[in-house]
Amino acid sequence: MVSITKKEAGKFILMKQGLYGPYKFIGKTGIMEYIKQAGCIQYDPIDICGKNHELVLQSRVGNFEKPYLYELLYQERRLFDYFDKMMAIMEIEDWPYFDGTREYNCNNGRGKEEVDKTSACILDFIDKNGPVCSSDIEHDGTVIGYWGRPTRLSRIALETLYFRGELIIHHKKNTRKYYDLAQKHVPDEILNIHNPNGTTEKQHDWHLLRRIQSAGALWNRRSDALLGISGFKTPQRNASFQHLLSKGHIIEIKVEDMKFPLYILSGDEVLLKQSLENNIKSSRTEFIAPLDNMMWDRKLIEEIFGFSYKWEIYTPAKDRKYGYYVLPLLYGDNLAGRVEIKKSSVTRKQEIVNLWLEEGIRETKKLNESLIRRLKKFNKFYNS
Repeated sequence: MVSITKKEAGKFILMKQGLYGPYKFIGKTGIMEYIKQAGCIQYDPIDICGKNHELVLQSRVGNFEKPYLYELLYQERRLFDYFDKMMAIMEIEDWPYFDGTREYNCNNGRGKEEVDKTSACILDFIDKNGPVCSSDIEHDGTVIGYWGRPTRLSRIALETLYFRGELIIHHKKNTRKYYDLAQKHVPDEILNIHNPNGTTEKQHDWHLLRRIQSAGALWNRRSDALLGISGFKTPQRNASFQHLLSKGHIIEIKVEDMKFPLYILSGDEVLLKQSLENNIKSSRTEFIAPLDNMMWDRKLIEEIFGFSYKWEIYTPAKDRKYGYYVLPLLYGDNLAGRVEIKKSSVTRKQEIVNLWLEEGIRETKKLNESLIRRLKKFNKFYNS
């Protein structure tokens, strides 16, 4: 068993995430390289200073521009939107691995009976008329939606058919989704292939390996990083960790002053060695997304980096410690604080309206200059 310090563990995770040293993911190619490594990035439509998936990419992909992601999703179809860890963006090649989710949605879901009655008509309408949004479908009925509120049947039907895999998101206008038949846009060799994993146990192993890869390192504990894996309770989690360990797919890392070991991909052992031998300091300053892959297990991040983070968007204003939409601040190899970024009504540019530094981090000239440089790049990304 390898034994390292928390500082070394943090440096490894940052290097794995592409957040330490020079950018290793560049441009549109870099987007694909990172998503292939991460498995998926979490989608969220709220746009205060950029949507979550865009914020994930701008912090680690050099020369990232928002149109690149749109092109990969809705023109080149190399990526697609679907449910993995919550709503997410992933490679189109991952389509077969989610046939269990599609099958579940064929047999369950809000308003199933009403959707089943109208689905053939909707699919026929789309086949004849092309991509549609919910307002294009004329159905007066309502059903109880996913948030427990009455929702138009047309919207629920489109979402259900999408989750069943019969529809795909063709494009978006702002946050409005337009759907088209999946068979028109997903290659037959991907659309019609069955899940290569075959069994629930193999699917659990595949998904756990995917999440370890995405976070950089995980421990065998209950974790938000493991959300969305169907039927993955403690016994199944323990079994998957043991399977992957016994097969040599992951290795166990002992971290000083941590009760639970970390697990990383065996293929990342070379990167771990490089991170331990590399004495070069990183000068990166980055604004990290609130639902960033690295932040999925916030308890683990707190244990390693000493940084406690809560996304306070759903916290009542009177109970917030920081703000509505606050981003972790990476400075070198430290999660050094938090920034609140908003568009100025005067300059129309994104500005840092609040900065909270962690205990022991001083607001120096060097730090302020790095924030100014990063904000300039951030505005270029936001306005792309």
